[in-house]
Amino acid sequence: MSGDTELSRIGISLPKNLLDKFDEILSLRGYSSRSEGIRDSIRSYITHYQWISDVKGERQGVITMVYDHDQRGLLQTLTEIQHQYASSIQASLHSHVTHNKCLEVILIRGDGAVLKDITERLMAQKGVEAVKLTTIPVEG
Repeated sequence: MSGDTELSRIGISLPKNLLDKFDEILSLRGYSSRSEGIRDSIRSYITHYQWISDVKGERQGVITMVYDHDQRGLLQTLTEIQHQYASSIQASLHSHVTHNKCLEVILIRGDGAVLKDITERLMAQKGVEAVKLTTIPVEG
């Protein structure tokens, strides 16, 4: 635990299937405890947040998103968000992975702060399982 001097205890509630998947990954990766895995996950989340925060200037990129097709109201909300950012969204591709799981790929271009806003709005929706933003700078 580099840089950590003090430990704090927290309690969290998780759905059983999520905890089971997490425990399976911990076992496969050789973690000695859940706490070690949770600390590593939190560090990774913080790093990802810092990386996405550095998206600035004119950018071209892609948002990949996996979501539950059956989540009430989600499709309408995702469509509304994309329409609000129509000037930044160039195209999207929708694929049915399973009966209720969908993969969507959204091509985007614009100011990095706007692209980050789109990503965070999509990420915040209940039923969205994963969102990833990948961009490169547009060089003039």
